Amino acid sequence: MASAYPGTPQKRSRENGKANVMTHTRLTRALRAAAAAAVTTSLALAAAIGPAGASPQAMGATVGPRDAVSVAAQAGSSSQRTTLPVTAYVLDDTYSQVIPIQAATNTALSPIPLGGSPIAIAITPNGKTAYVTNGDSVTPIQTATNTALSSTPVGNGPVAIAITPNGKTAYVVNQGSDTITPIQTATNTALSPIPVGNGPVAIAITPNGKTAYVTNNGSGSVTPIRTATNTALTQIPVLPGPFAIAITPNGNTAYVVDDGSGTVTPIRTATNTAVSPIPVGPFPGVIAITPNGKTAYVANDFAGTIAPIRTATNTALTQIPVGPDPDAIAITPNGNTAYVADYDVGSVTPIRTATNTALTAISFGYPFHSLVAIAITP
Repeated sequence: MASAYPGTPQKRSRENGKANVMTHTRLTRALRAAAAAAVTTSLALAAAIGPAGASPQAMGATVGPRDAVSVAAQAGSSSQRTTLPVTAYVLDDTYSQVIPIQAATNTALSPIPLGGSPIAIAITPNGKTAYVTNGDSVTPIQTATNTALSSTPVGNGPVAIAITPNGKTAYVVNQGSDTITPIQTATNTALSPIPVGNGPVAIAITPNGKTAYVTNNGSGSVTPIRTATNTALTQIPVLPGPFAIAITPNGNTAYVVDDGSGTVTPIRTATNTAVSPIPVGPFPGVIAITPNGKTAYVANDFAGTIAPIRTATNTALTQIPVGPDPDAIAITPNGNTAYVADYDVGSVTPIRTATNTALTAISFGYPFHSLVAIAITP
């Protein structure tokens, strides 16, 4: 699963754009992706830890491990999965490390040093390996021992990563090279890079694993990739600033967030055709889709709102006020609650999805500017 998140230079450049000219280099953790919907990642458990050496408990507040996060790995069969405890892996860009958290107790374990600049993380469906984009390489981490292995060189500026549902291939978005690097997970070998459009920033893979969709922020397009042959297909024109992307659990629709126009463009995956954009509000960033596929939630950066979209009609509903800079959305596996992490305030706001009502924010006392991504083992 792909995950690139705020706290990186991409985030800072986007905030500069708010004050003057809007830039489109910040990435989403899309993304984060729900397990069945390709790319959605979650940040709610990041509040369980502070900077290196801080208490693993968040200033007396507790976020339930099953209610506060969604699994950031594609679903695999139960026979494929490990029996290790569920663990959240948090990227700390400030200290260039990965901090494991035991989800059952919200206990932070010893950090895993990486060096470089970790930005995105994805975990294989069997839960055995976490892949972290780090500098111009990808570092595998054995989750059984929390040991970092030798890094695999990729292209320039890797900013997002997604893993196929069968766990065989990780696709790395190289923003600086305008390419996608496939990595064979069995040997951690990088294959030939796949050229895409200008400034790729995010990636999502269909639930059947046949197609990866890459948003090209500089080209105003989305590039489908046929994963069987690692061949880029004809680019799909969208609005000028495509950013985050998420795919519905049935695989029929990819929703592309355009942060420049304040819209979300649905793409019919059967024909790779973009339909009419949906206005959602200023500076939309991340997107997450409920497990039943009925609602997409879009975070409007700087507006401090979440825009729900009814996917049956592609209609934006009444916006939900949250913190001033919502930058991550995670939806619980039962779909009852969406958790919204605020980058500036360092709080998490639960949303009751049945009524689209924001509940009392969970405050943690200090912002988590350096925690840039999180993924959860299956």
